[in-house]
Amino acid sequence: MLRLILASQSPARTKLLTEAGIRHTVLVSDVDEDAVQARYGVTDPHDTALLLARAKAEAVAALPEAEGALVLGCDSVFEFDGEAHGKPYTAAVARERMLRMSGNTGVLHTGHWLVDCRDTDPDGDAPGTGATLGTVASAEVSFLDMDAAEIDAYIATGEPLHCAGSFTIDGLGGAFIRKVDGDPHTVVGLSVSTLRGLLAQAQVRITELWPAS
Repeated sequence: MLRLILASQSPARTKLLTEAGIRHTVLVSDVDEDAVQARYGVTDPHDTALLLARAKAEAVAALPEAEGALVLGCDSVFEFDGEAHGKPYTAAVARERMLRMSGNTGVLHTGHWLVDCRDTDPDGDAPGTGATLGTVASAEVSFLDMDAAEIDAYIATGEPLHCAGSFTIDGLGGAFIRKVDGDPHTVVGLSVSTLRGLLAQAQVRITELWPAS
């Protein structure tokens, strides 16, 4: 049976895959994101998202548990005023960001990287392609005006502290989003249509990961 491993600890990503009917398991990488960025010196938010997605996918693909599977790594970076915003982690950082984002627009970049760890056979008797490939899906996010009391109440829930850009679309933070231009799944952290395209390049139909397949 075809196996897909999600190399991410994000509950939102695994929930999205589950609701889309895509069979998968989760195996979290131990990638040090700060070390990866320091090593490559990537500053562009778009490229940073792809770099970190690749690092996560390749780290998990190197594990024995990934043998014979397809491994998907994802990472999201929010671009606002030309700056890359990852997870804020602290209430002070989240508050400063959200006050600036109020009534404004930014772009959420989600990098996707797929590694085919299935056996390959030059005679064509094995399904593996040896593919390692990726792409970035981006969506423009426009926010409603938010007052300081609303922002403080949102931060007090703890939800925005571990989300790229300090917000969610599929949780409490959705109340502050006016519109999304692009695939809304991208803002959640994993574009199912983008995954479909990557799988196709590895000669796999996404329907093969549906429960009835």
